[in-house]
Amino acid sequence: MTSAPSAGSPSEHPDGDPGVVVVTGVGRYLGARVASRLAADSRAGRVIGVDQAPPPPEYAEWLSGVELVQADLTTGAGVIAALDADIVVHLGVVTAPDPAAGGRAAMKEQNVIGTMQLLAACQRAPRLRKLVVRSSTAAYGASFRDPSVFTEDTEPRETPRGGFARDILDLEGYVRGFRRRCPHVTTTVLRLAPLIGSAADTTLTRYFAQPIVPTVLGRDPRLQFVHVDDALEILHRSVVEDHPGTYNVAGPGVLTLSQAIRRSGRVPVPVAELGLSAVAALARRFDRGGFGLDQVDLFVHGRVVDISRLVREYGIVPRSTPEAFADFLSGRGAGGELLSRERLVSVERAILAGINRVRQGRKGGGTDQ
Repeated sequence: MTSAPSAGSPSEHPDGDPGVVVVTGVGRYLGARVASRLAADSRAGRVIGVDQAPPPPEYAEWLSGVELVQADLTTGAGVIAALDADIVVHLGVVTAPDPAAGGRAAMKEQNVIGTMQLLAACQRAPRLRKLVVRSSTAAYGASFRDPSVFTEDTEPRETPRGGFARDILDLEGYVRGFRRRCPHVTTTVLRLAPLIGSAADTTLTRYFAQPIVPTVLGRDPRLQFVHVDDALEILHRSVVEDHPGTYNVAGPGVLTLSQAIRRSGRVPVPVAELGLSAVAALARRFDRGGFGLDQVDLFVHGRVVDISRLVREYGIVPRSTPEAFADFLSGRGAGGELLSRERLVSVERAILAGINRVRQGRKGGGTDQ
């Protein structure tokens, strides 16, 4: 990330007291790291982390300077007002369903109902002066009608099919209503591209870690990522500086899906797209590994966003998408998980040989079992 003097002025309570910063979602990596950074910054003041479950033990060192409060936003968001928060950082957004935690129904409950309750509590918080919300570039959806590049003012051309994207649209709708009702609160919405980096463990990074990577036949979408460390820096600065508005957060430049798979040392396996029903069937198959329609649509259409507003207002440029992806690969090791070039060629040849045998069998009148 490159940096220049920021356009935002330091955020400080009128009486000089930095006040109370409440961070939701500290039971997840991003929330825990943001809370940790803020706790180490004297400009942030007292930092309180909120989540419905205790953070994992491995996060204990990061959260040593953070006061922890256990609360479910869907039923106990009123704790925000009780904590007399000056700043709320809403990172308690679930990006993929977890079958062990209730699956898609629980994910929607947390993202939609939880956000709605949180904003209602924020509206009642007498000292609140700033709200920072994690959103996603999934807000733009993914369809055949999309522009080549999305700006913050672009509306989705079609209602997204994926559950996470629909949740994000609902979340941002609630935030717009909050802005109208509370114009005195500095509200920042950060639409993050998919996170990547050596420390990232997401549905997307697990996809690229598979030895055999399924793709949609005939599609080679353009993708953008944002490095986790750059996302952390921008979230941090959104708290200690004033940057009202909505911002795309992504690394400049793009990678096509085929480039990303090849650089990962993986083998792509194209699956024919026979209409939307076949894509939906592919999504159901992917769901066993945490994939859904959000990922399938991304791998059919791709998504590229303009970050000029971010660069202009924050005075920083995240590392490029290819650089962020390279760091992700370096974190996986040069030899252990990646296939060697010789092994990669061998696997590709075996797949092609299998395809040819199937074709020859069909020509000879054989039947597939």
